[in-house]
Amino acid sequence: MSFKNLGLCDQLLRAIKEQGYEEPTPVQKEAIPVILKKRDILAGAQTGTGKTAGFTLPMLQLLSEHKPTKKTHVKALILTPTRELAIQVQESVALYGKFLPFKSCTIFGGVKINPQITALRKGIDIVVATPGRLLDHISQKTIDLSKVDFLILDEADRMLDMGFINDIKKVLAVIPKQKQTLLFSATYSKDIKKLSDSLLNAPVLVEVARTNQSSEQIQQVVHPVDKTKKRELLTHLIKKDDWKQVLVFTRTKHMANRLSGQLETDGISSAAIHGNKSQNARVKALADFKAGKVKVLVATDIAARGIDIDQLPHVVNYELPNVPEDYVHRIGRTGRAGNKGEAVSLVCVDEDEFLANIEKLIKKDIHKTIVKGFAPDPSIKAEPINMGGGGRGRGGGNRNRGGGNSRGNARNKPRGRN
Repeated sequence: MSFKNLGLCDQLLRAIKEQGYEEPTPVQKEAIPVILKKRDILAGAQTGTGKTAGFTLPMLQLLSEHKPTKKTHVKALILTPTRELAIQVQESVALYGKFLPFKSCTIFGGVKINPQITALRKGIDIVVATPGRLLDHISQKTIDLSKVDFLILDEADRMLDMGFINDIKKVLAVIPKQKQTLLFSATYSKDIKKLSDSLLNAPVLVEVARTNQSSEQIQQVVHPVDKTKKRELLTHLIKKDDWKQVLVFTRTKHMANRLSGQLETDGISSAAIHGNKSQNARVKALADFKAGKVKVLVATDIAARGIDIDQLPHVVNYELPNVPEDYVHRIGRTGRAGNKGEAVSLVCVDEDEFLANIEKLIKKDIHKTIVKGFAPDPSIKAEPINMGGGGRGRGGGNRNRGGGNSRGNARNKPRGRN
């Protein structure tokens, strides 16, 4: 099947061709025809499946079929959990809609609000927003959502996990009840089911891969190693195999900063990306990484949401996540669009329980290889992993799951920080 068979207009087909895509991905084949029939959908789609185009293309198609109005108003609202993902989605809207007359913008915290107000006053058709900053605009009456035709929740599971449910409810209170709603989630939890039941009207279920299933395109390997030798092993692997582009995950912001500095000391260009970084610093780090100016990007889980690189060859779990589902999200950033990818995990004895939970989730044993010169000391005993305040996972995992700027306890953090 080609995109021509999906009922998309010439302007969209032209934009798709310019991006070099010829055939839709499975989620696009499933979702686009359903959305074009103006049905609500609940879509199970993980990172790297092409889900963004799966809702962007049909949304633009349906908007193009609307009768033009004299005054521009917000017709589509896309909610995302993080700034990075908002930027990524808006880039897709702009790329695919370049031959259509629609204007789009992003709304998120961490930057000044006045330029966003100015853009909204000029007239915007499509808004991509994080919940907190959007509520700022709603409270200041700088955005009118009374004529929204489309509501799209991207990575809804992560939004709920980050404590955004009350914010989402407040947004729902100011948009029309009669609208088309699309909900995309990598996992199906009880909370997602509850949200979909309250939000969607007779939705069509779209699921292209089993929840929490890791891609067969990704070669997964575990290198057992002592905690004190992880940095040395990572440097060894990057230099020995001449890795050009590596996304490395840590559990905390502190470790992301520390590891990035240590890699620089080892002569490997590196940048860290996490919630404590300014928006400009995060955007620059990601741009430099995509452009090849930086070889290694060290990220926490939350900050990495929205990192979308078609041919990213290597993902490294410098520290395993305490939440098994996050492992699937992490490694899903490689092995995309039919390309092969490699996911390497450096695992010390403290993380054996995390590894066991991950293997249970993905229903497979990950191949384990000891790198010569880095065999772990069998006399070292496992110690509890301290990850900050109480929460999930052994050793007290924190709600931020690795230190992203998550507003995990939304009531205790200023709204503008999204």
